[in-house]
Amino acid sequence: MKNAKLFLITASIILAVTTGAEAGPRENIIAAFTAQGAGAPNPANGEKMFNTNYATGKPDTPGCTTCHGKDPRRGGETRTGKPIDPMAVSITPDRYTDPEKVDKWFLRNCQGVIGRECTAQEKVDFISFMMTQ
Repeated sequence: MKNAKLFLITASIILAVTTGAEAGPRENIIAAFTAQGAGAPNPANGEKMFNTNYATGKPDTPGCTTCHGKDPRRGGETRTGKPIDPMAVSITPDRYTDPEKVDKWFLRNCQGVIGRECTAQEKVDFISFMMTQ
């Protein structure tokens, strides 16, 4: 069931990106990253990225799960105790639909966690993973 869902989501993203179909704001954001050089979405790479602890960013935020928790369907908490809504699209449907917010948070969090800006491909993979959650 999970593989079928993953296939359908990935196929719909690829179809929207390659045909220029207006599938929705999230797919339009993915299409913009594709125009910047990203290839087909790979949710497995996005999952790996979410679960990896990096040694290249800030020591107090080695991974996404530091603040967001291990389950993207549950909320997280900033280091100062502020609640963070779940990352999973199934729980927070407006997640990854505002291009300005997507750019802001990827820039801030990639620099803090990984120690550099994320590539367009990493952003596509991460969003596509969260779309399966």
